[in-house]
Amino acid sequence: MARVVPAVIRALDILELFLDRPEMSAREVIERLDLPRTTVHELLVTLVERSYLIPVPGQPVRYRLGMPLFQLGAAFAGRLDLVREAQIVARDVAAACDEAVHVAVLDGADVVYLVKVDSTHPVRMVSAVGRRLPAHCTAVGKILLSGLRRAELDAVLTKGPLAGMTPESITDPERLRAHLEQVRTAGLAVDMGESDSAMRCVAAAVRDHSGAMVAAMSVSAPIIRWTPQVQPVWTELVRDGAAGLSARMGYQAQRR
Repeated sequence: MARVVPAVIRALDILELFLDRPEMSAREVIERLDLPRTTVHELLVTLVERSYLIPVPGQPVRYRLGMPLFQLGAAFAGRLDLVREAQIVARDVAAACDEAVHVAVLDGADVVYLVKVDSTHPVRMVSAVGRRLPAHCTAVGKILLSGLRRAELDAVLTKGPLAGMTPESITDPERLRAHLEQVRTAGLAVDMGESDSAMRCVAAAVRDHSGAMVAAMSVSAPIIRWTPQVQPVWTELVRDGAAGLSARMGYQAQRR
């Protein structure tokens, strides 16, 4: 069996320290990793030599990430395909719950469905890849709206009246703002008959390698199957599915 090289592991440990801070000193690296001073010095010199780290101007014992890391990250990101990866994860989630699973993106005030995996039940959601719906009426749309900056959300809400799809749709902009705050806090959105009176839906956000919210994943089911027993199970399924798709897109959850 191939041997893991300790020096490479330590060098990678140093680079990963910069995930949650833009600059670090040699002393901070030593303290965070609890490594000998000489070892850290040699590793830092090597990383600087290859430009994976660069000294901060005017502060030669402080370092920040260098351009080769950006180039590697960009090469990785460029090979990711949201639709392809989403289809893989959505199939797994649909197999676990036997309900419709969607992945959608925000386009202005609407959501557009990129992926759909249907259930095997005869009674199921009527939807299609490429379909466009008002974001504020859907679970996927509401989770995506909750990720917008205030100015971006203002631009969406001031384009005109919010049209309702059912009597349950939220059409008042201020009520929607308050609702989106709850969605943002919970990290989940639900559609309780707001886009289709006979359907229920729960959605979670999908993030890319930069942490940006780029899509949303949902589980949808007819009201006759949306019981208090299965709702928490499906909620965890969609949360885990969205997290799994985010990981495939290069997202790393923040360290605690």
